[in-house]
Amino acid sequence: MSGLKNSPFGKRLRASQQETDDSTPRRNRPRINSVFGVSPAGSATPSLDSRPTTSSDSSGGPDSPVDAPRVTRDYGDRFVPSRDTGDMRTSYHLMEQELSTPSKKNRIIPSESDALKEQANALFSSILHTEVTPPSPHRPSSPTRPPVASTSAAPPSTPTRRRLFAYSSPSRSNPSTPSRRLDTPTDEAYSMSPVRAQSRQLLESPRRQLRSVCKTPYRVLDAPELAEDFYLNLVDWSSTNVLGVGLGSCVYLWTAHNAAVSKLCDLAESRDTISSVSWVQKGSTLAVGTLSGTLHVYDASTLQLIRTYPQAHGQRIGAIAWNAHILSSGSRDRMVHHRDVREADTRPFKRCQGHKQEVCGLKWSGDGGPSSANLASGGNDNKVCIWDLRGSRRAAAGLPNAGRPVPGTSSGDDAGAGDIPLWKFHEHTAAVKALAWDPHVSGVLATGGGTQDKHIRFWNTGTGTMLNELDTGSQVCNLIWSLTSHELVSTHGFSSTTAQNQICIWKYPTLNMVASLTGHTNRVLYLAMSPDGETIVTGAGDETLRFWNAFPKKESSEREKDSRLDYGKLIR
Repeated sequence: MSGLKNSPFGKRLRASQQETDDSTPRRNRPRINSVFGVSPAGSATPSLDSRPTTSSDSSGGPDSPVDAPRVTRDYGDRFVPSRDTGDMRTSYHLMEQELSTPSKKNRIIPSESDALKEQANALFSSILHTEVTPPSPHRPSSPTRPPVASTSAAPPSTPTRRRLFAYSSPSRSNPSTPSRRLDTPTDEAYSMSPVRAQSRQLLESPRRQLRSVCKTPYRVLDAPELAEDFYLNLVDWSSTNVLGVGLGSCVYLWTAHNAAVSKLCDLAESRDTISSVSWVQKGSTLAVGTLSGTLHVYDASTLQLIRTYPQAHGQRIGAIAWNAHILSSGSRDRMVHHRDVREADTRPFKRCQGHKQEVCGLKWSGDGGPSSANLASGGNDNKVCIWDLRGSRRAAAGLPNAGRPVPGTSSGDDAGAGDIPLWKFHEHTAAVKALAWDPHVSGVLATGGGTQDKHIRFWNTGTGTMLNELDTGSQVCNLIWSLTSHELVSTHGFSSTTAQNQICIWKYPTLNMVASLTGHTNRVLYLAMSPDGETIVTGAGDETLRFWNAFPKKESSEREKDSRLDYGKLIR
């Protein structure tokens, strides 16, 4: 320090201090930092104390007769937090994820890596709890704040003497119950692990293996003139392993086992365009809807036209659904028509009107057969309707409940009457095209909303209640359930985040993402599944069809593998 005092810097510093002492009164003398010197005139030195300071000169009021003594606090250059009186979740950054509510702009679509992160974070949190707060009968499971001291003054007492370090053997700690803990080779005292035994048990315990899904399509087909229209349904896969695709004014059939392509029809002469295709459950018949409102039914084996319904609707037919011999069609004219393809009459035997805008989604439930199945319809009015054909007046007249008229009878009276839907859901805030009935649980329906909604909602159609909902962060274009596992596939389009045009696989009912597939450069508007339930095909406005191995093979039971009724195994 002597060198610093005799240096030129020290001399200038002492000189400035003497000048300040001579010119400034003692009570108004500013604080001088011995290192940085006097602060410049008019500048305020920032303080760690956040309380505002007021000056007597600028207050404008009379001076106080008694000057309060000014308390000067010296702050060091280091801050050491004390976690003794704090909550453990706050001190160790273990706040719940639900507390953070990111804005819509910063929201991202969950990726398949989130499942691994969630599993690792849960394991880390469990180990941290075990290490920080080990289970002990004398200590609570989590630290709590100390109780507030009583306002009444406690009488003074002499503090008890406490040893900071105590050296004793485990057997002497509790003479009443002597133990031979150190004689056990597996005791924690001999452990070389940096964590406790409970933490090691958590680390060594088996964890659920996440299913791996191939991220690249195994086949890509060109699909020229595949329309990029959210309200159309141009791809469907039959139970006979034949893919039907509507391209412009033509419908093509692609056979999966030999990759053969055949043209089913061409409507260029009538200047019409394909707007929807749908296979019957048996896979032998394909229904085709057009922009002009015409409905065609073709035999896929012979490539012949079976039946035509001219002016089936007043506007384009965007959705078609089969239920055995019942053909249901939804149109831009807001109507849903039901026809029996076995009848020669071209008029529908039932009309249902429950939407105020275009009907863009139709799906029959697969359970119960044509007599007891329900129909789900989604519209551009953001509504979802559940229909039951058994509620028609035809059933009250004594006719069969199968929803079909007696052959040869006129259906003009009932055709003009629209039934009231069994349920009507109003929770979506955008067009509902994506509809899928759960094949594993009867009566469960999944619906997906458009750009302004971005939600997948699950309904119990038996009670009309919503079971769950999932915010995907992007437009939901299609939904389909897996046949081999309880999982759901969703395709997406427009998104408010960086992730777009995704194909997501969700685990139900946990709604954890299993995989996220990318490859399309436009909205993934079309989705279909192979009859074995292992492969899905997606179509987009980039005019490509991509085939993905999304699900594992269906495991057969031991009874199916080794059946005693299989006499072929007994032949030698």
